[in-house]
Amino acid sequence: MTLTGLSTDVSTTAKRTVLISGASISGPALAYWLARSGFAVTVVEKAGVLRAGGYPIDIRGTAIEVVRRMGILPRLRDAHIDSQCCTFLNADGSKVASLPPHAVAGSAEGQDLEVRRGDLAAALYALVRDDVEFLFDDSIATLDQSGPGVDVTFRGGQRRTFDLVVGADGMHSHTRESLFGPEEQFHRYLGYCFAIFTMPNTFGLSHELMLWNIPGKAAALYAVGDNDELHAFLNFHQPEPPLDALRNPDAQRDLVATVFAGAGWEVPGMVDAMRGADDLFFDTAGQIRMPHWSSGRVALVGDAAYAPSFLTGQGSSLALVGVYMLANALATNRDHTAAFAAYERDVREFVAMNQALVDNGGATLFPTTARALEQRNTMLRGLVTMPSATPRPAHSALTLPEFDPMP
Repeated sequence: MTLTGLSTDVSTTAKRTVLISGASISGPALAYWLARSGFAVTVVEKAGVLRAGGYPIDIRGTAIEVVRRMGILPRLRDAHIDSQCCTFLNADGSKVASLPPHAVAGSAEGQDLEVRRGDLAAALYALVRDDVEFLFDDSIATLDQSGPGVDVTFRGGQRRTFDLVVGADGMHSHTRESLFGPEEQFHRYLGYCFAIFTMPNTFGLSHELMLWNIPGKAAALYAVGDNDELHAFLNFHQPEPPLDALRNPDAQRDLVATVFAGAGWEVPGMVDAMRGADDLFFDTAGQIRMPHWSSGRVALVGDAAYAPSFLTGQGSSLALVGVYMLANALATNRDHTAAFAAYERDVREFVAMNQALVDNGGATLFPTTARALEQRNTMLRGLVTMPSATPRPAHSALTLPEFDPMP
């Protein structure tokens, strides 16, 4: 797949209207490109305000070019976390190896970025807040495509009609469920559950990640700066998804505590901190795989259409590239059917390549057997003496042409 300059040729006919569901990453990014192409854009977000915080995310490969074309690359470089060290630990807390992050992630040193999710969201929102209508504290209740457009009823009671609707509302997309049916049809469980939360930095960590492993279980403490707060991460292998716990925070806390009972290192303190955390996020590692990303005048983008899972490290990058290609298709095809077909044709191979970076139970950093853990540790020790310069496959597969700056 090759990126070209996004078309900004706007017809003299009436502006096409589009409703985007979701104001995290994909939604505002898509709003930016569509507004530049002459669309009248509305973004609806169920949260009352723009959501800050969140675990650090990566912007890699082709997505770097996308944010450069958006003009926010300097701001994101300023926000780059610039972690200095990843330290891997044995069951007793002793060190296996310490490595620079790019050697572990396969990222391009000095090019790829890691930023707080909230920093990326804020940068995207700042781009579009004056040109796009935002409806916070609301969401789509129903979609009706029986007429010439999409008749939308909002949960707040408002009714409006749009030419197009795009679901950018994440892995557990309500838009997708309304249009295509239950998530279970498209969710591919990858064999892991995880809990993320913040806790006090009582360890003196700074710009570094510490990762403890035993077979099938991992615990990480991540200091993204010099502040007094850490991102804590508890991950474990689970053959079947714990469906009963997914919508019950108390059950989630109990499950994690049970799984990590008796664990070493700093894990007991992490479990205690999780019990009292007010920002706990629990989910399964999974992918969304769909035969089609659109139906009629409604399309999906980002995690709603093709979440690759956090195990790939490519979710945000894939979303930014997908957004760009969808906007490009809509800008160059007046007919939405042709635009959605072009979007799927041009992006699907890239999606498949990213999703193939991880297999069920086969995440390199989270081995599920003692043998696999020892193999991983041997690989890490080897990287200490001979760091790998090879990027992830998803990085090297795309070649971008030279282009003139957009007006």
